[in-house]
Parts: sequence; structure tokens; C-alpha cells
Amino acid sequence: MKRLFLWLLLVIGVALIIVPIASGMFDKTSKGETMVNTFRPIMQPASVRKTTYYYDKVFTPLGPFSKMMPGVASDAQKLVPALAQALHMTPPQVQQMMKTQFPSMAALLQSLPQAEQIFKQVPPGLAHYKPLVTTMSANVDNYKAVDSMPAMGLFAWFFIVPGILIVLFDLYLLIGDYRPTWVWPHIEDKHATPTPAR
Repeated sequence: MKRLFLWLLLVIGVALIIVPIASGMFDKTSKGETMVNTFRPIMQPASVRKTTYYYDKVFTPLGPFSKMMPGVASDAQKLVPALAQALHMTPPQVQQMMKTQFPSMAALLQSLPQAEQIFKQVPPGLAHYKPLVTTMSANVDNYKAVDSMPAMGLFAWFFIVPGILIVLFDLYLLIGDYRPTWVWPHIEDKHATPTPAR
């Protein structure tokens, strides 16, 4: 029965050695450590607060504004003809005047069609990134706890080293000639010659 237990213990020790290697634990823990190191500056409390601020105070207000863009683009198309009529100029003359006297405004009016397409993506973009910002804010302490753990590259050795020790100790008990009494206190050599009394 004891030898059966030793064989089972040997299987456990071998498994502790093989499983981390077969499962690619060295490579996976290395990649996990790289990921933790990469996210360290992003997940610092000050950085997360800044990310939340930009999302809530800068990007979120663009949502209502983006709904106005189709009307703005439509009005912009009417602006040059209206100015031409009011100034008694042709539309090309108005465009040339705006390019000369109001270059930034002229460039803005020309870019409105592209801007309209971009602003259409603002509401779905805000909805897409909302869970990310919420998750980051909620996991600052969790990340700090994970980051304080020992290097992930050591995790595989937490299995392999005990496995090696178990295998060596088990083999010693299975095939060794000497079995210490503190391990097997009840084992006696039945064939031992009794020592004669003096």
C-alpha cells in the first residue's frame, strides 16, 4: 500500500514538471508580464483620471454637436450663393474673395463634407469606448494588486521545482537502500538477524 502511494506521488511530481512545459506556461507568462509592463503607465491612477476626463468632458460633448453636422453642411452649400446674391458677385468671385480674405473659413467650408462623415462616427465611437473607460476606472486597484505580484516568469518554476523535489525524494524512497526511520517508523526488516543479548 505504501509503495502504491509512492508511485502515485511520483506521478504527481512528474505531472508538476511536465504540465507547465507542455502547456507553454513559460511563453504565456512571459507574454503576460510584457502586457502588465506595457499597461503600467496607462493604468496609473493619474493617467486613468485623465483618460476619464477627456472622455467625459471633451469627447462626450461632441455627441450632440455631431447631430448638428448634417444641417451645418447643408447650410454651408447655400452660403456662397447667398453671399454672391447679397454682394452682387458671382459664386466663383465670392469663393476667391473668401480664400483671400478668410482663408481659414474657406478651408473649413471645403472640408465640411469630410467632417460630416467623420462626425457621423462620433456617437457609435462614444458607445464603443464607454465600456473601456469604465473598466479602466473600476480596475485601477485590481491592476495595482496584479502588478505587485512576483515576476510572472517565475510562475512555472513554482510548479517545476516542487515537482523535481517530489520526484527525487520519491525515487529515493522507492529504490534507495536506506529508508530513514523518521519516514517509515513502522517498517522493520523481517529478515534481519536479531542481535544476541549480552
